[in-house]
Amino acid sequence: MTLAFTICSINYLAQAQTLGQSLQKTNPDIEYVIGLVDRLDQVTLDTDKIPPFQLLEIDKIGIDCLDEMCENYDITELNTAVKPFYFDYFFKNRKDIQNVIYFDPDIIVYQKLSRLTESLAEKSIVITPHISSPILDDFDTKEIAHLNTGIYNLGFIGVGRSNESLQMIDWWKERLKNDCRIDLCNGLFVDQHWINFVPIFYKDSVLIEKHPGYNVAYWNLHERQITKEGDTFLSNHEPIIFFHYSGYQLSKPNSVSKYQDRSTFENRPDIIELFKDYAQKLKDNFNDYYIQIPCFYIKPPKVKRYKRVRKALQLPFRKVLALID
Repeated sequence: MTLAFTICSINYLAQAQTLGQSLQKTNPDIEYVIGLVDRLDQVTLDTDKIPPFQLLEIDKIGIDCLDEMCENYDITELNTAVKPFYFDYFFKNRKDIQNVIYFDPDIIVYQKLSRLTESLAEKSIVITPHISSPILDDFDTKEIAHLNTGIYNLGFIGVGRSNESLQMIDWWKERLKNDCRIDLCNGLFVDQHWINFVPIFYKDSVLIEKHPGYNVAYWNLHERQITKEGDTFLSNHEPIIFFHYSGYQLSKPNSVSKYQDRSTFENRPDIIELFKDYAQKLKDNFNDYYIQIPCFYIKPPKVKRYKRVRKALQLPFRKVLALID
């Protein structure tokens, strides 16, 4: 049996529901769970806004260091740091589950995941690289962007039950307890840099999937051309298995992603229909309602002691400047 899950806070439930609906349509035999990094008992959702999918709140999966993680991480870091803990929970508490697949909430699945389940029967860890070929256009940002953010995109990872994959999850959990930060100067970009080690540490169990229909997103559009045959979207003439709408915002509908400016709807008209459809699905799933609800676990940032000291030291100079003005 295969289970797919995503992780989000309440503010991303429109995306999580859109993903769930796509799985219901294309893979009705796969169980779907929303891992909720939030507290439903701390908010009153309108009756028609309660998602019709399984919601598994983060405090229910037994993370012994959850309080410390909430204290140390922002909302992006926390939502990525708990990923291996959900894998661990599913494998330990659901003996009927053979495969567990993670998708970021801003993904739509367009096809049956039979290729993936077949791969997981051979290899117990499936990951996708951000890019599979050099970037040769005239933009300044090249492969160095992926050196900063990780060779593999962790918006997707498939894991089959095996001794080696369970060892990987234990190792991954330990690393993300304290080091799932966005701290590029220290070599960290949430959970993604850690996965650079996985094909080395667990090489016999890892498939690096380069199928052009997997994890199509702004970062690999330079190597993928989108077309359509009938109702099927294709990437380099292969069916799109899942598309990752990373960084797309309804509030900025004319931007492909807040993270880049290489691909636009002007220079990539082949993606317009995909994004128009996605935008409508988010609207239908109450994006404007959910996005206003803050995450229970994220507290206002504390002012670091060194910033307080620096502010105090600068105070006399500011007073002098005020007098001069």
